[in-house]
Amino acid sequence: MNTISLCMIVKNEEAQLADCLSSVEGIADEIIIADTGSTDSTKKIAGEFTDKIFDFPWVDDFSAARNFSFSKATMDYILWLDADDVLLTEDREKLKKLKEELDPAVDAVMMKYNIAFDKSGAVTFSYYRERLSRRERQFLWREPVHEYLATGGKIIHTDIAVTHRKQKASSSDRNLTIYRRILDGGGDLTPRGLYYYARELKDHAQYAEAIRYFTLFLDGGKGWVEDNIAACNELGECYRRENLRQEQLTALTRAFSYDTPRAETCCALGYAWKEKSDFKRAAFWFRLAGMLERPENSWGFFREDCWGFIPCIELAVCLDKLGQTQTAEQYNEMAGRLKPEDPAMLHNRAYFQSLKAAEQPEGQKT
Repeated sequence: MNTISLCMIVKNEEAQLADCLSSVEGIADEIIIADTGSTDSTKKIAGEFTDKIFDFPWVDDFSAARNFSFSKATMDYILWLDADDVLLTEDREKLKKLKEELDPAVDAVMMKYNIAFDKSGAVTFSYYRERLSRRERQFLWREPVHEYLATGGKIIHTDIAVTHRKQKASSSDRNLTIYRRILDGGGDLTPRGLYYYARELKDHAQYAEAIRYFTLFLDGGKGWVEDNIAACNELGECYRRENLRQEQLTALTRAFSYDTPRAETCCALGYAWKEKSDFKRAAFWFRLAGMLERPENSWGFFREDCWGFIPCIELAVCLDKLGQTQTAEQYNEMAGRLKPEDPAMLHNRAYFQSLKAAEQPEGQKT
């Protein structure tokens, strides 16, 4: 049977580390913990699961820390998790089975990363990550922030998911500070670095500067296609925040030059026209979003609701505004089948029922 090393980097994770490590019981043959400066009981908790705990001084470089943890692994494959990640029961059993059956010629395994959820627990944001890799290939992590494992060779996709359960706020300025230190020191950012720096700027509401760096990234022409598409969507949102509506539309439609349309882009265009009260054009984009075929095995970001629920619920609104009440109600019921407890859908349902009641002859009303 294949053997697996779990390699992690941690700092002050006492609130969640035990849940993470418990969730890999029966999967990890060894656990490697690289601690980057904990001042709480993180290392004590880790010691209940492994004796392979190493100190690694923090140097503002996530890849350096992860590569250090990987260097301590001795098993056939390396699995990585963050302390606020867990394997749910179903995914744990799937991974156990994969461990037994995995062809040793496989160099890396992509798994879904579910990182955001609605009130019912349904996944709303996910993407694939390079989660399991063959140790002898000595793949390295790259980029100081928003790092990735540079895999190659035979790569397979699975439906196994890692679930992200963030319990504490991250250092909000940490990533931005690291990028700025690089730039202030005369360093250059890679295309990926430009993209993620722009995202950090946007997340900190520095929209004008984010626009500059998203544009630099896209105009450089060296970005990965999924990052290009996501950058167009993010750039469009920055322009919206700056009330530059024509530039917003231009940025969003630029995404179509990289690949077939994505539902996230079409929904953003639908919202752009809806904000202008142009419900006919808004309906066009929401309808297109609902018709798209989701790319298989794409490593890009997916906002799950854009691929089903949002087109339905927004078409219910737009078509009602256009006087197509019956069709609007049908779309609302389609949304209800996807999210039976959604407040917006239930509100719409009550509204459509009130319209029907108002149309009944006085003697037939109940």
